[in-house]
Amino acid sequence: MGGRPQPAGPPLRDLYETSALRERAVSESPDGPGHGPGSTVPTVTERSATGRRSRTEPGVGRPASEVRDLQAAFNAAQLAMAVVDREGKVISANQALGALLGAEPARLTDEPAADLVGLGQDSRTWAAYCEVLRGRSERLRCTQRLKSPDGHSVWADVTVAPLADSRSVLMSVADISDRRDLQARLRHLQMHDPVTRLPNRALFFERLAAALDTSVHPRGSTGRIGLCYLDLDGFKAVNDTLGHRVGDQLLSAVAQRLAHCADQAGYGRRGGHLVARLGGDEFALLVEDSTGTEQLSALAGSVLATLQRPFELAGQRLSISASIGVVERVAAGTTATALMQAADTTLYWAKADGKARWTLFDPERNAHRMTRQALASTLRPAVEHGEFTLEYQPLVGLGDGSVRGVEALVRWRHPQFGTLAPNRFIGLAEEDGSIVELGRWVLETACRQARRWQLEHPDAPVFVSVNVAVRQVWDSDLVADVAGILESTGLPPELLQLELTESAVMGSAGRPLQALQALSDMGVSIAIDDFGTGYSNLAYLSRLPVSTLKLDGSFVQGFRDEEHPNPADETIVEALVQLAHRLGLTVTAECVESAEQADRLRRIGCDTGQGWFYSRPVPADRVSALLGPHPAP
Repeated sequence: MGGRPQPAGPPLRDLYETSALRERAVSESPDGPGHGPGSTVPTVTERSATGRRSRTEPGVGRPASEVRDLQAAFNAAQLAMAVVDREGKVISANQALGALLGAEPARLTDEPAADLVGLGQDSRTWAAYCEVLRGRSERLRCTQRLKSPDGHSVWADVTVAPLADSRSVLMSVADISDRRDLQARLRHLQMHDPVTRLPNRALFFERLAAALDTSVHPRGSTGRIGLCYLDLDGFKAVNDTLGHRVGDQLLSAVAQRLAHCADQAGYGRRGGHLVARLGGDEFALLVEDSTGTEQLSALAGSVLATLQRPFELAGQRLSISASIGVVERVAAGTTATALMQAADTTLYWAKADGKARWTLFDPERNAHRMTRQALASTLRPAVEHGEFTLEYQPLVGLGDGSVRGVEALVRWRHPQFGTLAPNRFIGLAEEDGSIVELGRWVLETACRQARRWQLEHPDAPVFVSVNVAVRQVWDSDLVADVAGILESTGLPPELLQLELTESAVMGSAGRPLQALQALSDMGVSIAIDDFGTGYSNLAYLSRLPVSTLKLDGSFVQGFRDEEHPNPADETIVEALVQLAHRLGLTVTAECVESAEQADRLRRIGCDTGQGWFYSRPVPADRVSALLGPHPAP
């Protein structure tokens, strides 16, 4: 360990006297003390300007017995210690330090203390150590990794602090290896899942945060990150039917296959991967330093393939699959929250697309989803703010070309996205329940406008047809709403038609059937919209108070080509028209776009037509001009 051999360490009093008699001028290198432990550390002059020793010098005035006691306690202490002068050289070391370092204490004298415990290996630690030696700092405490005499590593808690009434400092070295081992074991338990032994959610996000910290990326790194986020399809059924013990065994087997899959792909050799269980049946494969979407796609494909092989557990042969969301992007500017949101969204897409597949994150699809969320969050306030308006599309008699009625179609004049058609927001309104408030507004606005037309054209009144969602029947008193609106607007009930989809009225019973019957008894017409696209169970037509069938536009498409008509479409439409007429119902054909279609529908027997051939949806002020007779096709 360097230093010259000595028979025994000097007593503390002699050490103090020797230290006090050394005069060292303050001499600092122009580059400062940051060059390592071998450089000269400036010391404080130990004599006053008069040349006399300071009265606070240790040992002066102390009884010899006290000094001997201090020396004995120093040598017998279980804590490894050394007295160090202001140049950083060991003045005296005790037996515990010698045993820790595998050297006789006397051999440590005059050795640079920093070298013994590695204080010069880190520039910040070295600078803090020098500050203590200069008397500018009260204490240095750090954890160092040392080599024990038998070659094993030893973790030590090193403290350096000035001695009271002395020009020296005391360095103590405590072996904390057992404590570090315990902390490591506790951390492993804290950061790993007990069922699969994979890293858990906490460790996953710790590694993810480190991977996204671009300031520590090594040279040559791609600067990209990839994530496969998956959950098992049908795992709940395994738990429910075979029990949680088998479910845990399945999770453990899945974890082994995922880890093997990642290793086979080569990530294990580079250490740039992490397979983690995030909770339940959710797993994540984090790929640091990704090379692109092809790499992640290949990994996702191999994961699907390995999980689709049957599992043999507890005498059972289990087959499962997984849905995987794949995200790959540049690490710079990406946050853990944004990455996980993208992964969660993509996993949802994979399940919505049919499960047992992987899906790559699509920015355009995500933008549509974000727009949908933005619309959903502003839908309710939009009704209060008056952002909705109505347009009307005529329903024309195919026999005489006159306007019999109009369908009210709601539009949303969104301040950010412009004018939106019903298909952009009606589904959202049905999901969050705002369809009740919106539907009530549409109904009242359309009835008030129809009453104006009735007063303007008393000889040829037109009815208004309003779409009603099934949730309006369930979540509100539709009968009371209609009755109140008709009374407040003065519109006769026979000039109001309510349209419900075929699937909404299919199998109607209880409250919905009672509501429809009450509305019909009131004089309001009930129409089945998009007829022929739902269940097409004709038996319910005789049980419901329906007055009109609106044939879906898909049937009319086959009437476009006069030279090559589709005979099947014409046969189906003709049969539906005849059936409806025998039941006392009228028939409206939707999506009429040409004179040829209108003519053929008229010959078949359709009562009214609706479509661009007659008019696109128009504002209320343009409907009056259309209320005169329309030329027959």
